Amino acid sequence: MRVIFIGPFGLRIKGTMSRRALPMAKVLVTRGHQVDVILPPWDCPEDSGQEWEEEGIGVHNIVLPPRFPLLFHLLVTWRLVRRALTLKPDVVHCFKPKAYAGLSAMAIWFFQRLGLTKVRLVVDSDDWEGWGGWNEIGHYTWTQKRFFAWQERWGLTHCDAVTVASQALQTLAWSLGVAPKRVFYVPNGANLQPPTSNLQPPFSVLLYTRFFEFQAERVIEVFERVAAEVPEGEFLIVGKGLFGEEEKLLRLASQRGLADRMVYAGWVEPAQLASCLAAADVAIYPLDDNLLNRARCSVKLVDLMAAGLAIVAEDVGQSSEYIEHGRSGLLVEAGDTGAFARCVVRLLRDKSLRGALGNEARRRVCEEFAWERLVERIESAYHRKGEVNE
Repeated sequence: MRVIFIGPFGLRIKGTMSRRALPMAKVLVTRGHQVDVILPPWDCPEDSGQEWEEEGIGVHNIVLPPRFPLLFHLLVTWRLVRRALTLKPDVVHCFKPKAYAGLSAMAIWFFQRLGLTKVRLVVDSDDWEGWGGWNEIGHYTWTQKRFFAWQERWGLTHCDAVTVASQALQTLAWSLGVAPKRVFYVPNGANLQPPTSNLQPPFSVLLYTRFFEFQAERVIEVFERVAAEVPEGEFLIVGKGLFGEEEKLLRLASQRGLADRMVYAGWVEPAQLASCLAAADVAIYPLDDNLLNRARCSVKLVDLMAAGLAIVAEDVGQSSEYIEHGRSGLLVEAGDTGAFARCVVRLLRDKSLRGALGNEARRRVCEEFAWERLVERIESAYHRKGEVNE
């Protein structure tokens, strides 16, 4: 089967294409499919026009047109669709019903209706983009928010099949009227490589984050409580905020006297990530209980489990799908910072429990959430026949 993936942005900056689409493509290739990824690298313009092959997958960055208002968006969409259909695919899989991938899906749907193509159109949703989702934290204009919310609804209901990264997204798709037989639950799988070296010295607690998932004050409160119980404890922060949110957390840490016990590593390149995660005893995964977090299927949680870390996570959305409380991690009620801190302290004081939880976390995510195991769900989305909503 010839499959084309269309992305909403480039491969290097954001995670959807590099951590979700590309692993999907790689496992499809091992099953005998031919897969190409077509990208609009507006977020990394140095890739404009660049093409390469990665483990049997053709990666194609379209040439970005001049940035004339409106015309730029139309030309980017046209170049994505033209390149995709030129490759004569059996399936076009658009990643996100939003932005350029969403516009491409819309164009292909119209081509289907006009009888210009018989390609099967599949749309992937790995986040809730509209109201209650990314619209609430993205620095979009009012017009963009309205358009993205409409585009999401339209894209999910005008395709042959939908793949979703979380059970919440599955329910949201059903609520829009998408027939259950056309919605395929495909959570994110494990793809982290084993560590080659460790940071020194080892740290007690790791926070691996993009910072928008929680209120900084809550995390600092957890750190304070842990520091009071474990005086030798040190904290490692890995990640970078979307809009400089890390600055608030670091400022609060300084105000609370935690700065000398905290190391901020910032953004870490994928090749060094596994070694960085291996530098901690316990990982924390805080989540505010909101629609955005309930709908997400965080690759970061998958990474933490694949690294064999003992994890304390707030029980929001996909957390309980991956973590079995008391077996592959510890879950606490969202917003209960006291219980969260007590669980962290418990793990720091119990090396045997840390090891048992970490080993089971790694086994669970690498076996039960391996892309090799999830690939049949993707193939089902490509093969099943269904009516396209009008």
